[in-house]
Amino acid sequence: MAEKITGAEALMRALEHEGVTTLFGYPGGAIMPTYDALYDHKQTLNHVLVRHEQGAVHAAQGYARVSGEVGCAIVTSGPGATNTITGVADAMIDSTPIVVICGQVGVAMLGTDAFQEVDVVGVTQPVSKWSYQIRRAEDVAWAVSRAFFIAKNGRPGPVVLDFAKNAQTGMVDYEPANIDFIRSYDPYPKINQEAINHAAQMINNSVKPFALIGQGVELGNACNEVKAFLEKAQIPFGTTFLGLSALPSDHPLNMGILGMHGNLGPNVMTNQCDLLIAIGMRFDDRVTGNLATYAKQAKIIHFDIDAAEFNKNVKVDIAIHANCKESVPAVAALIDETQHDSWISSFKPYAEKEYSKVISHAIHPTEGALLMGEVVNKITEATHNQAIMVTDVGQNQLFACRYFKFSQPRSVVTSGGMGTMGFGLPAAIGATYGAPNRTVCMFCGDGGLQMTIQELGTIMEHGAPVKIILLNNNYLGNVRQWQEMFFNHRYSFTPMSNPNYELIAKGYNIPARTVVDRADLNDAIAEMLSTDGPFLLQCAIKEEDNVFPMTPPGANVDEMLLS
Repeated sequence: MAEKITGAEALMRALEHEGVTTLFGYPGGAIMPTYDALYDHKQTLNHVLVRHEQGAVHAAQGYARVSGEVGCAIVTSGPGATNTITGVADAMIDSTPIVVICGQVGVAMLGTDAFQEVDVVGVTQPVSKWSYQIRRAEDVAWAVSRAFFIAKNGRPGPVVLDFAKNAQTGMVDYEPANIDFIRSYDPYPKINQEAINHAAQMINNSVKPFALIGQGVELGNACNEVKAFLEKAQIPFGTTFLGLSALPSDHPLNMGILGMHGNLGPNVMTNQCDLLIAIGMRFDDRVTGNLATYAKQAKIIHFDIDAAEFNKNVKVDIAIHANCKESVPAVAALIDETQHDSWISSFKPYAEKEYSKVISHAIHPTEGALLMGEVVNKITEATHNQAIMVTDVGQNQLFACRYFKFSQPRSVVTSGGMGTMGFGLPAAIGATYGAPNRTVCMFCGDGGLQMTIQELGTIMEHGAPVKIILLNNNYLGNVRQWQEMFFNHRYSFTPMSNPNYELIAKGYNIPARTVVDRADLNDAIAEMLSTDGPFLLQCAIKEEDNVFPMTPPGANVDEMLLS
């Protein structure tokens, strides 16, 4: 016979049934019955008290991205719920599986403008994969099971559960639910064998194939399958920012990063290849540049689990709608073992040109102020390319993605499609829980850090071992670069007066050190990495350090500026 318990207790048991072990949250009035139930589940559900609800969602994102599991956040109604919306939207565009549980006023009070009432479903529906209001205790187990199924299956994404207070306090005969099928939702479409055959034929006939690797390869747990596919036909590839760690940085077929601040070779060769093979990526405008001239000479094959991405931005010749963990091996079985030595070699002059004109100066300067690129390079070398890289948004993100290196999957946590400043610090906290045995290095600028700087309190309370690398140039650096290049050096409200970050960190009992001189950098990095727990390393960066190469907005993808 089922046990009669409250809806709040049912939520705890349903979360445990889904395998949840960590929650990021912030209590309040409308969610208080749930927090009361949580008090009796401390041994199984580790609750991390953040300092702002936005931090809870970003932490859940960081947890999900590195663990491959569903991240979970819990907040109260009204402003607690609305404070999560940026994170929900961020998770939606970057395909991050999270479940956000919001308190809500009782059903009898809905529509009365009650204290801290807001239409959570109405507000979050456009930016979530599913949003649902739990109005009865009897619906808790079903709603939670459905939420986790939707969040993690197919193309992952955020789900929001709006938990009415009466549903939290009402009694229910609880039985766990196990939803593995929804009639209106087909997360894993069957492979179209005709498309597979056609794709294999195109690859076998190609002389200059080039692959674009996106985060979907990691999300589909298809890293090994894609690697085997590329190696069999010796197909060179480039990666998106979110796909950076899907394959090792030093793989001989890895030609670098795609897009606006990517590497010269991959962008030029996008417009010279005869076959473009996109796997788990969405042809974002920062990757394609001017769509009118993007890869017009090439046939295009697109592997994706989301049919909405086909022909959305770039018209493709073959759309393979399936999980790439299944579809890529299906194509690989039909392709020839091929060598494309001359084609692969043609990337080399562009790599050499970029190294001599950009990279060597960015990572091995000999004079002047510290540069972001050299700091990033020193840290990835010191961690033997084994660490998780978390970034905030701006120049810190672009330099980190360009110069950090990766040797294993699920090592990149950055806000891609949304570009959310303030993402980095809470996401890094979540990453330390999602991958507790790995080093988490978080790169941020002085602007982004201040947006969620209160999460230093979360680090202080819980001891999250985040290595914070503050690349401080006293500017909103990325906006300043655009103002320099496209707005005639009119630095409109981008210079920043900054506080004493080292003193602030110490106020939170976080060890800190500031580096101004290049001669001190190696020692400071060694101190940071050898310190148990969190550490803040502030680097005084050249104020007008710019990220290159760069494809100007609206330009063709291969029209990259090197200075």
